[in-house]
Amino acid sequence: MPLGTLDGTPPPFFRQGPSALSKLIFFSLLALFLMVADARLQLTRPLRTVVATVLYPVQWLALQPVLWARGGGKYFESLQRSQTSEEAALFKLGLQSQRASQVEQLLLENSRLRALLALRERVTTPSQAAQVLYDAADPYTRKVIIDRGLLNGVVAGSPVLDEAGVLGQVTRVYPMVSEVTLITDRDQAIPVLNTRTGARGVAFGDPALRASALELRFMAANIDVQVGDLLTTSGVDGVYPPGLPVAKVAKVDRRVDSAFARISCEPLALVSGVVHVMVLQPVASQMAAQPVVPAAVEPLRKRLKK
Repeated sequence: MPLGTLDGTPPPFFRQGPSALSKLIFFSLLALFLMVADARLQLTRPLRTVVATVLYPVQWLALQPVLWARGGGKYFESLQRSQTSEEAALFKLGLQSQRASQVEQLLLENSRLRALLALRERVTTPSQAAQVLYDAADPYTRKVIIDRGLLNGVVAGSPVLDEAGVLGQVTRVYPMVSEVTLITDRDQAIPVLNTRTGARGVAFGDPALRASALELRFMAANIDVQVGDLLTTSGVDGVYPPGLPVAKVAKVDRRVDSAFARISCEPLALVSGVVHVMVLQPVASQMAAQPVVPAAVEPLRKRLKK
């Protein structure tokens, strides 16, 4: 058979159809059309909803191993954290129990010692809060005015303190307000006690040295006092309750030509710029009056003494 008579066209099974460039252009235009239609007309939203609904079980099943592994890790982590917290809580509970037992033991020993020494309990001082209104007009004194007076039960001589220590003493009382003289005033004096040595003294206001300073006067030059010693109220004056913090020793000057040491102290209270204070009743007003012996019993007492 001559070769020219053969059919050169490919069989139907191997037909190529449209060219690759034609397919690229067609599908590109189709994709562009679908994107514009979806953005403008929301045509593919129902199809997207159907696809998402159909694929949700598959996604859920695929995520379960990941969630189980993550949950197991969190479980063991939380279990370890809980165990650590429980151990810390048990340790703190043990410390608190130990401290509570020590406090109970100290309170019991204190009550026994007081009963043995026949000491009375410390006076519970009534108090009331007050607010500083303004400083006194006199520039040569250290005084402030508070918003409590006679109508509030404030009496002259009442101690005044803030959260850090003794601030001063009420010197004048009016119906609505009161005048408080600060411990740094030059005319103010307060009996103090050195908590380290137990030595008593009197601290005077010394504004000439500094605007907020105290001076511990009439102390021997060889007295045991050091910088940093804490001074508290001694309670011997019948005004201030004992044990209230007053000042700390800032400087000790032992002069050779003087029998007394010059001791400067820094008050613990905020003598400049204080706003809220506490007003106490004087200790002397809380003391029980001494029993008066009737006149009929006096001859019997004299007879018994003989």
